[in-house]
Amino acid sequence: MQFLPGHQPPYDLTYDDLFLVPNRTEVASRFDVDLSTVDGSGTTIPIVVANMTAVAGRRMAETVARRGGIVVLPQDLPISAAADTIAFVKSRSLTADTPVILGPEHSVSEAVALMHKRAHGAVVVVDETGRPIGVVTEASCTDVDRFARLRDVAITDFVQAPASTSPRDIFELLETKRAQLAVLTAEDGTLAGVMTRTGSVRAGIYQPAVDAQNQLRVAAAVGINGDVVAKAKSLVDAGADVLVMDTAHGHQAKMLESLSAVRDLGLGVPLVAGNVVSAQGTRDLAAAGADIIKVGVGPGAMCTTRMMTGVGRPQFSAVAECAAAAKELGVHIWADGGVRHPRDVALALAAGASNVMIGSWFAGTYESPGDLRTDRDGNAYKESFGMASKRAVAARTATDSAFDRARKALFEEGISSSRMRLDPERPGVEDLIDHICSGVRSACTYAGARSLAELHDKAVLGVQSAAGFAEGRPLPSGW
Repeated sequence: MQFLPGHQPPYDLTYDDLFLVPNRTEVASRFDVDLSTVDGSGTTIPIVVANMTAVAGRRMAETVARRGGIVVLPQDLPISAAADTIAFVKSRSLTADTPVILGPEHSVSEAVALMHKRAHGAVVVVDETGRPIGVVTEASCTDVDRFARLRDVAITDFVQAPASTSPRDIFELLETKRAQLAVLTAEDGTLAGVMTRTGSVRAGIYQPAVDAQNQLRVAAAVGINGDVVAKAKSLVDAGADVLVMDTAHGHQAKMLESLSAVRDLGLGVPLVAGNVVSAQGTRDLAAAGADIIKVGVGPGAMCTTRMMTGVGRPQFSAVAECAAAAKELGVHIWADGGVRHPRDVALALAAGASNVMIGSWFAGTYESPGDLRTDRDGNAYKESFGMASKRAVAARTATDSAFDRARKALFEEGISSSRMRLDPERPGVEDLIDHICSGVRSACTYAGARSLAELHDKAVLGVQSAAGFAEGRPLPSGW
C-alpha cells in the first residue's frame, strides 16, 4: 500500500477520507480474483461476523460459512448453548439451505411467524417420517384463516431433487419448472434441505469455509473474566474452529495474562485477541500468544465509546499501523468495525487486514437472531444493540448480585436499541455478501490484484475532502 505523492497527511484517517487509484491491470474478470485469506481462520471470503448477540446466531453462522466467511458466537452464550449451536452448524449441508420445517397439523399462523427466519421465505411440511409432503409460502397464506392447517394450504406439486444433484442441474430444473425453490431429499426420501435458483448460482461462485472434516466452520468468543481457561477449552472441545478473546480494551494486563494462559493450553486453533489500535498493542498481544489481533476502538455503529470517553482512533490508520506491526511478527489482523459500504471493506483489506468484521450491518437481515418487526410505515426491521449497552450488560451480569448489577449499570456504553431496517433489495445476509464481495472483487481488478495480498501490495491511495466523498455517492432515487 502506498499513497499518492503528497497525499499522506499528518493526521489519522478513516475510510471516508480515502479513495483507491486505478492501476494498469492484467486482471480480465472479477472472477479471476481469489478472496481467500491466509490467517488460519479458513475463510474463503474476507468476512467475519462479529460476536454480537443481535447478529451472530445459528442461522447466521450456517449461512455465512456456506458462502466462505465465519461467524463468531457471542461470549455471553452459555457453554451448553454454544456447543449446541456449533454442533448444528457442523451438521449442515455445504450447499443446501436449512428450511423452516413444520408438520401438516401445524397452523398457518405458526408458519407465518417462522417463514421469515429464512431468506427463501418458505416452510417445508414433512410427515411423521421426515419426508417432505408440501411447501408453504407467503402466497399460500394470503387471505387464509390463521387457524387453518398447513395440510390444507400447502403446495403439493413442488419441485424435488436428490440432494446429490449438482447446483447447475438444480438451476436448470428450476428454470424449466419456472419455480424459485427446490426441495432436496436424502437417499431414504427424508428432507435434506432446499435450494433456490439464486442459491444454486451462489454455490458455483463461493467456496464454503470448512474444517479438516469438511464441515462448516464456526468461531466462538470468550471474555477475560471468570474461568477463561476452562471456557476456552470447553468451546474448542465442542468444535469451535477459532477462539476469539474479546474485550473493549484489549491492551491491558488482564488480557495478556488470560491470553498467555489459553495459549499454554495448546488448543490447536487460531487465537484471536483484541481490541487494540496501536502497533505496541499489536506487539504485546502477539507476544502473549495471539495469532490474529482485532483492531478497532469506537468505530462501530452501536458504539458510543468515542463520544463518552474520547478514546479511540480513526479506523483506517489504526488498521494500517497494526497491520504493518503484525506483518513484521508473522501474525495477522482483523479490522473490526466502521464498515458501512463495500468500499470500506476494500480499503481495510488494502490497509493490510486479512479479514473484516461486520456487525450491525448484518443485524437487519433475515438470518440475524431477532424477530422481524414492522414499523407504522410498513417497513420491516430488526432490533440491534451494542455489546457494552445496558441490554447486553444486563444479560452478561445476570448472575451478579443486585448491587453489583446496579453498580455496573452506571458505566454502560453503547446503544441499547436501534432499528436496523431490512433493505428491500438486500434483505438476506447472502445478498449483502454478494454486494460486498462484488465491490471487493472489482476493487482488486482496478488495483491490478488477483489476491488480497496483491491488493495490499499494489493499492495506491489518495486523500479526499468531504466533498470528494460526497461526489462519489449516487443521487437518491427520485432526485
